[in-house]
Amino acid sequence: MAFPSDLEIARGAKLKPVEDIAGDMGLPSHLLEPYGRDVMKIGLGAIGELRSAPRAKYVLVSAITPTPLGEGKTTTTVGLGQGFKHIGKQATVAIRQPSMGPTLGIKGGAAGGGYSQVVPMELLNLHLTGDMHAVTAAHNLLAAMVDNHLHQGNALGLDDITWRRVLDMNDRTLRNIVIGLGGKADGVTRQSGFDITAASEVMAALALTTGIDDLRARLGRIVVGYTRAGEPVTAEQLETAGAMTVLLREAIKPNLMQTIENTPVLVHCGPFGNIATGNSSVVADLIGLHTGDYLITEAGFGADMGAERFFNIKCRVSGEAPDATVLVATVRALKAHSGKFRIVAGRPLPSELLAENPDDVHAGAANLRKQIENIRMHGVSPVVAINAFPGDFASEHAVIREIAESLGARVAVSNHFAEGGAGAVELAEAVAEAAAEKTEFQLLYPSSAPLREKIETIATRVYGADGVSYSTAASRQLDRFERNGFGDLPICMAKTHLSISSDPKLLGAPTGWTLPVREVRASVGAGFVYPICGDMRTMPGLGASPAATRIDLDADGEIVGLS
Repeated sequence: MAFPSDLEIARGAKLKPVEDIAGDMGLPSHLLEPYGRDVMKIGLGAIGELRSAPRAKYVLVSAITPTPLGEGKTTTTVGLGQGFKHIGKQATVAIRQPSMGPTLGIKGGAAGGGYSQVVPMELLNLHLTGDMHAVTAAHNLLAAMVDNHLHQGNALGLDDITWRRVLDMNDRTLRNIVIGLGGKADGVTRQSGFDITAASEVMAALALTTGIDDLRARLGRIVVGYTRAGEPVTAEQLETAGAMTVLLREAIKPNLMQTIENTPVLVHCGPFGNIATGNSSVVADLIGLHTGDYLITEAGFGADMGAERFFNIKCRVSGEAPDATVLVATVRALKAHSGKFRIVAGRPLPSELLAENPDDVHAGAANLRKQIENIRMHGVSPVVAINAFPGDFASEHAVIREIAESLGARVAVSNHFAEGGAGAVELAEAVAEAAAEKTEFQLLYPSSAPLREKIETIATRVYGADGVSYSTAASRQLDRFERNGFGDLPICMAKTHLSISSDPKLLGAPTGWTLPVREVRASVGAGFVYPICGDMRTMPGLGASPAATRIDLDADGEIVGLS
């Protein structure tokens, strides 16, 4: 019998009333705002009201450097949350809201998979409570105000405009456009473009804010461009931050859902993983940390990406420290890091990769070793989760276990995709042991360090680079940011997620290379500076066979084809 699809499994789930899920978390009814039958928003008053409740163990789920297919971090996060129930513990899961661009493009949705999903998966993957649209509206309001300011005479002297528009869709034709075409009444003609909403600084600010007043201040600090003299022009100067905050008044509240096994899930924010933090919101975590025994959250892409930003940006803002980190590893990803196979999203895996061959796993093990090191350098205990696939072989799992244990890391095989929480019991027990240990969490660099020093610390220690090279433009931009008082901001590297290096073709744990920084941008409102290393796309395009071509309604009005 064929394994059922994610959509079939999700529709067969027996959901509890969301009020009961909230009750299990200790959330009183006056903090809840229903959005339909299966989701509620949680008022920010919960942060203060729950503060006296016991603090949960804070667990991050990260991964080795993934293949283009992803290695199942969300599925593992959900499965682990369900697994704790099977050992008598209460867990809350916190994840990002999926972007509809990848959902309708190649990647598909981000609700987990198999018997470890957030449900209803259709609601999660498509619109949810409209937070993405609120971010889009707030961002584009500011863009409209920028162009209106130019049209009305440009009293602030804007010369170099850096603020573009956003849309929650994959559309390569919008990357570079000319606006203001027509007559004088149609605005000032200039070149601009669109990014995907997940890349918006407004999204990043929402994810890092600690409350509504803090959000208002962050939005006011957003820099939309510079004068000819190099002075920054902000949303506050354009008198737009207040209206943007109003548009985000509901979006700042985390969304409460549940897993197939009725584990609580906080879904909030969705910043891009390769140019922003790639983490769900601070406010969701501040609430979730007082709703059970464990709070499990995930960070985008590999440990060199999302986890590094979780540690050095998100935890710097929240003041919280993780108690353990799960590092998801798969047989196929480690084989891919051997350099023997080419994996392309949307195409079948090479048959040679699927054959039993422990030596190929050994050949790609350098990446696992380096990512364990990247967790440890922050003072956090790693637990390697072998995300088991049906075609895996025990001999290949044994290689991963041997490598992890040789480095002193705990390791567990997890069958949560096929078995739900019952298949994640070994992982839950290993995480509980790791989280019970005393940790000495440490940031990688102080806020006071110069921007170049921060960049070079990440490049050499986390990525394993020999050093950093800066283009003339990047050097000029760093100098300008220091002069304008942005030097205390943390660094969010914008680079490929397919390699620890800046070159997606360099697999494993590359050495003997230099990190090229071609451009540097400042997300002053969100609160970080991001160097751009390589050719980064902030607006994805659709592939030859987009997922949208397979999505439709059946005769009963039910969604089909969503994955």
